[in-house]
Amino acid sequence: MKITSGEFATMVFKRVEKNDLGEFSIDSQTLNVLMSLDGSKTVTSLAQEKGLNIGTLRDTITRLLELKLIEPNAAAIPIIDRNFLTYLIQELSQAVGPIAQILIEDAVVDLGNDLNRIPAHRAAELVELLAREIQHQEKATVFKQNMISKIKEKGY
Repeated sequence: MKITSGEFATMVFKRVEKNDLGEFSIDSQTLNVLMSLDGSKTVTSLAQEKGLNIGTLRDTITRLLELKLIEPNAAAIPIIDRNFLTYLIQELSQAVGPIAQILIEDAVVDLGNDLNRIPAHRAAELVELLAREIQHQEKATVFKQNMISKIKEKGY
């Protein structure tokens, strides 16, 4: 599984429930991390809890993924809600017209996501990608300011 640097810190993992795991060997730190992965903690919060740096935790989680002892818990990652998406479409439409919906769909695909499951932590990145599509600098600035306010309001 390929995990990009930007996403890793906000990812959530859970233990895999299987009857036959086969034989494997892991050290005490890896076991400690495995036992802490309950499907609700982000990698960042787990690193703080365990006193580990992100690089060490990345290696440990990669090993656990290779052993198929854990898997990402996509359901635990907050996603952009419909209200935010509607606002995004309205704001971008004011800046670029009816092509806004297509630009948003393309930007979401460029981020590697689905329009119905955009991770909340990628909202600012999405706004930045879309702002680059706005030809008039004044409109781009207003769009970014309005969207940043909405991102702050939503807590993304």
